[in-house]
Amino acid sequence: MIQFKGKAALITGGSRGIGAETARMFAELGADVAINYLSSPGQAEKVKADIEKIGRKCLMVKADIGNRADCDNLVKATVSEFGKIDILVNNAGIWNEAAIENMTDEILDRLLDINLKGCFYTTSATVPYMKKQKSGNIIFVSSTAGQRGEAWHSHYAASKGALISMTKSLCPELAPGGIRVNCVAPGWVDTDMSHDALIGPDGPRYLSYIPLGRAATARELAAPIVFMASDWAGFIDGEVLNVNGGAVLVG
Repeated sequence: MIQFKGKAALITGGSRGIGAETARMFAELGADVAINYLSSPGQAEKVKADIEKIGRKCLMVKADIGNRADCDNLVKATVSEFGKIDILVNNAGIWNEAAIENMTDEILDRLLDINLKGCFYTTSATVPYMKKQKSGNIIFVSSTAGQRGEAWHSHYAASKGALISMTKSLCPELAPGGIRVNCVAPGWVDTDMSHDALIGPDGPRYLSYIPLGRAATARELAAPIVFMASDWAGFIDGEVLNVNGGAVLVG
């Protein structure tokens, strides 16, 4: 069985959606978990309560992933609480619509700060601890948008495509230190971020592109993330695991 007894995991964006289910699943399999939140302390408290009910420790930290100092503090708080970080899941992200001619600096900068620069911030802060312990797993949560593009969401698609390139770059850089770096690329997932789009007038069209005929649940994304961080994936490095119901058939 996959198990993480004695391990410590940090999941960014862990108060809602994929991040929350990933945090719960790591705890179910034995890990202590740190999560960050920014504007939803109530939801973070619920995740924390669920994890503590399982019998694992949970640290919740208010942090803006688009801010380097906040990311440094988040990582330091995790190490202070658990003594180490074995797993980092770079999950935090935002998704908004903007036609290219209407994309302001404010829209572009905020999305890239969270979706892309935040991953650099948390990873660069975490890697020294993983190098010291000579082991670690880093998972980036990308998207099918980063593989095929997404009209009216070019900034989002660019940020998610960059995470795939980041995975491919960090794999050979960090492997000698015992650190594996992989990526999970979801398609449509029914979370707070996408729910309105899925139940809106275009929802049936979006779902029609998925051979399995539905969007994924957040838990169906948590499981592949957990797998990629496990010993069962011990010889998988620098890879992108596609979890999209057959909607985007890429290698």
